[in-house]
Amino acid sequence: MPHYCRKHIKRYQIPTHLVQPLWFRSRESLADDGLIYDPIAAQACLSCHVAPDCLDGNIDQKQLLHVTLTQICDRQVRDFLSIYPDAWIINVGAGLDTRFYRVDNGRCHWIEVDISENLIWRQKLFHPSERYQHMNGSVDSLAWLKTVVIPESAPLLILCEHALLSVQTESISHFIRALGLSFPHAHACLLLAGDKSGTRLGQKLGAGFYQHGFASPGNAVLSALPWAKGVRTFSPLDFPCRRWKIWQRLVCHLTTFKFRYTPVVVHIYW
Repeated sequence: MPHYCRKHIKRYQIPTHLVQPLWFRSRESLADDGLIYDPIAAQACLSCHVAPDCLDGNIDQKQLLHVTLTQICDRQVRDFLSIYPDAWIINVGAGLDTRFYRVDNGRCHWIEVDISENLIWRQKLFHPSERYQHMNGSVDSLAWLKTVVIPESAPLLILCEHALLSVQTESISHFIRALGLSFPHAHACLLLAGDKSGTRLGQKLGAGFYQHGFASPGNAVLSALPWAKGVRTFSPLDFPCRRWKIWQRLVCHLTTFKFRYTPVVVHIYW
């Protein structure tokens, strides 16, 4: 963008936990070997100030982990929409996620659930759609479950990415159980942290310090929702990308550990 255009853009000081994932996707979109292409994030970042703490640590490794997990979630949503093109997607703790714009098939219905302060930032940066709604709520405040209106026969996927990383084990169990009791049949795609994410090796893989950690995230989800029909766990270390180093790939072969050093994606249906 020319300088005379950039200087007239109003820039926002957005909280780090919201803007950093957006910034990672923006940087990835400009890389030659980028795993995802997110021009919406790149455009939105023109209006954002990047706080100094966004640059802390090994940014390149954190970005690789983030976009790998993002791509796994994207694939889960695309696969679901390929089977159920008219499905409803509920994205809980949406933050500044741009997944709707990346995977929209022109037929699905999408609800972004987040606290009002975060929704205000979304409204400043992104455009609404007739199939795209905002709703106030979170993984801790579940009153929205009683007010959300979805056709009874509609296929449903609940997506909860980074929001669960900031809550403790008891809250996660309560959230998963509430989903199971509120929707008779649904799929859920959840991002949960391994119990060794906070170790030195976990940090070298790009993980952060989270409020929970599971030795077996899949079993933890089944414990919260024992009537589930099936569960699958996806590790970012399984993802075929040349940017993962050889020693990092070796961790993947230790099957008892590859789900423990980073956040993983858990897909459950009931």
